Amino acid sequence: MGLKNFLIFLLFLANPTIFLHQTTKFVAADQTLIQKTCRNTLYYDLCMSSLKSDPTSLTADTKGLAAIMVSIGVSNATATATYLSTQLPTSAGAAANNNRTKLLRQCSEKYGFAAEALRASLKDLAEETYDYAYMHVSAAADYANVCHDGFKGFPTVAYPAKLGRREEGLKRICRVVLGILDVLGW
Repeated sequence: MGLKNFLIFLLFLANPTIFLHQTTKFVAADQTLIQKTCRNTLYYDLCMSSLKSDPTSLTADTKGLAAIMVSIGVSNATATATYLSTQLPTSAGAAANNNRTKLLRQCSEKYGFAAEALRASLKDLAEETYDYAYMHVSAAADYANVCHDGFKGFPTVAYPAKLGRREEGLKRICRVVLGILDVLGW
């Protein structure tokens, strides 16, 4: 054990409440920032549960909390794009003229674009160009709408219920991010 670590250990033995008290105050302050930030969003519970699930949120500032939510959105959009690609028929000939297959392929592409837009918003956050971040997050939510609207052009093709839940999830995540961006004063 080095001299520095030994001295810290002795200080801890002499008065352990110093360390415990400081840690408690630190976490409580960060929980307060998370709650305050989430109160400014449309989906408080989603915001709180998402941020609490990421241990880095306890040390993040408001910009960091936005980045965490954006990363959750990227994961959601990417997972949805992957899910949609697994729903495509494996036989190319059987699927060539199938409207459902075309729609699923287009939707997979749109969710890929949504993930790209969210990644761009991470860059915008890092550069503190919040107006561009706002635009990219809004675009990500719109890509989910475009997918849904594509099904309206083919009334005989049902919009998959699982996709509807994923769409709503991404749109809610994006709305949470937009609420946090409002706090940042884009």
